[in-house]
Amino acid sequence: MNYQLLERTIGHTFSDIGLLDLAMTHPSYALSRKCQDNQRLEFLGDAVLEICVSRVLYRDYPKLREGQLTRKRAALVCEANLARAAKRLGLGGFLKLDRGEELVGGRENPSILADTMEAVIAAVYLDGGMEKAAALVDLAMDGYKTSEREDRDAKSALQEYLQGLGEEAPTYEIIGEEGPPHARVFTARVLRADGTQLGCGAGARKQRAEEAAAQMAMERLNVKK
Repeated sequence: MNYQLLERTIGHTFSDIGLLDLAMTHPSYALSRKCQDNQRLEFLGDAVLEICVSRVLYRDYPKLREGQLTRKRAALVCEANLARAAKRLGLGGFLKLDRGEELVGGRENPSILADTMEAVIAAVYLDGGMEKAAALVDLAMDGYKTSEREDRDAKSALQEYLQGLGEEAPTYEIIGEEGPPHARVFTARVLRADGTQLGCGAGARKQRAEEAAAQMAMERLNVKK
């Protein structure tokens, strides 16, 4: 595949184009062809993304406390925002998917796009270093703007609500894991301090499953973010 257009879009010309090709290789494609997929890059990209975003927020918001910075970062690195970034950069058109994933709309799947965005960040980091990766993160974050509503993710809002009632912070448990390696789905539940279940949720990552569980709890408690 010719990646020159994508290289121009993300602002980095690879010395090792194999890294970008690997970042574009979805597990469904790799499984059928017995080659490597982009999951290890995704793992690394998640860490690189967090440090790049944290660095910008630390610099740009000197008056915010740790909790406020954490909420801003969570809003910026969430699946929905990463998927939007991947769409803006046109990553979906370069994805290597198997036919089944293609037929069910894998190129538009928010979870796949978010994971690919992280994999590309890792590929740029390995090929060009941290500053090149940071430049791509800047491009993906599109000004690092979040709304006050977005800053309050469901887990933070639920914790603040319960603590406002004099209760302890809720706890989360992963109670299920299913699906093939390239499409793993986790199920989480959130519990009150007394063990009462408040909600359940599912997601492609444990953190996203916990966020979905917190969102269900918020809806059941009729609490607005």
